Amino acid sequence: MKSQNFRKYFLAAFAIFALFSPLYRLQAEEKFRADDKTVRSQYMEYQKRLTAVKSSSDLAQYGFSPIEDQTFSFEMDEYKDVTMIPALDRTWHRLILFFSDNTDQIIYYTDQLAANNYNIGQMEQPCRGIAAVSFRDLNKDGFLDIILIASCVNREGPASGAPYKAGDVLFGNGHEFYRDYRISDKINRFGMNQSTEVITAFVRDSCSTEFLYTSSTLTDLYAGGFLVHQEQCYDRSFEKFGTLQVVPGTYRISDYDIFMIFLADRQGNIVSVLQPMGDYESLYSLTGINCRDIDGDGLKDIVILAKYNYEDTDGQTLTASDYAVYYQRIAGFAADTDMKISYRIDDNTTMEELVKHARAYWGWKSEK
Repeated sequence: MKSQNFRKYFLAAFAIFALFSPLYRLQAEEKFRADDKTVRSQYMEYQKRLTAVKSSSDLAQYGFSPIEDQTFSFEMDEYKDVTMIPALDRTWHRLILFFSDNTDQIIYYTDQLAANNYNIGQMEQPCRGIAAVSFRDLNKDGFLDIILIASCVNREGPASGAPYKAGDVLFGNGHEFYRDYRISDKINRFGMNQSTEVITAFVRDSCSTEFLYTSSTLTDLYAGGFLVHQEQCYDRSFEKFGTLQVVPGTYRISDYDIFMIFLADRQGNIVSVLQPMGDYESLYSLTGINCRDIDGDGLKDIVILAKYNYEDTDGQTLTASDYAVYYQRIAGFAADTDMKISYRIDDNTTMEELVKHARAYWGWKSEK
């Protein structure tokens, strides 16, 4: 037994030594330089194809697929009639906006977009298409600006396969467009990328959901305009956190009700934030919130059942029922991802049925 322990500790010590040895560092640096050289080569090849596009008829030849149903014409001061042609790079899944004049010649293009900046240091990006486009004068300078929402899907990582959106605003000045990365950062970091109307309310009308993510107390929330759903607001005792206020509510921006649930201590300090709405655009109605042990570890979990609004591909507003389960853990509440893959609900599903199925998923016997 002692020889086995000695061998284990020796191997661990050797691994640590190797990690910090000059040889290991040299090998790591060489790999980094090789990877960096590969990315630079890929980028130069991509730029060569990009600059070779002189007209819209060149796109396919150089590896770009136009998104036909999101191609729009509008008036631009310097060139009069201009057509915006979004296209995806077939190799690296990057989104490019090409602008052509009335002779079909490319007069301007840009790939400086949020959807092209998710995989830092890589050419491969998650963009798969465009969810929405709108043309409006957001900064009231007399020039049309572009609101763009891209559809993205990660190929790798814990969220692989799950669609999400990346919002951008491109400000026009009469002959080209420019992007303020600070505005794009807030649009995407604070969940304002679900619709062009919400982005408009943020950029043009100075409405923002930022306070929902930065407030540290309930007082801050209420001051920002958060409206509590009093009928579902109550105190609950959570084993790891003591008594907490469960505070569900909404913040209205444009015509959308952003739904979130805050857990706060007796002093009104926010302990945890739950975002069950996911990628839906607006809360339609809150069916209920149930706090009880779901996964059998003796700790109260939280189940939320609600109806949400969303737009289909034809722009029609639809309503769907959905649920979320948050498991109490030492460091907070973790959202369920596994059960939702196998269990779908409909508009007739009740909270009782949902809780029963969730507990059965974790091996609980049916309650009589």
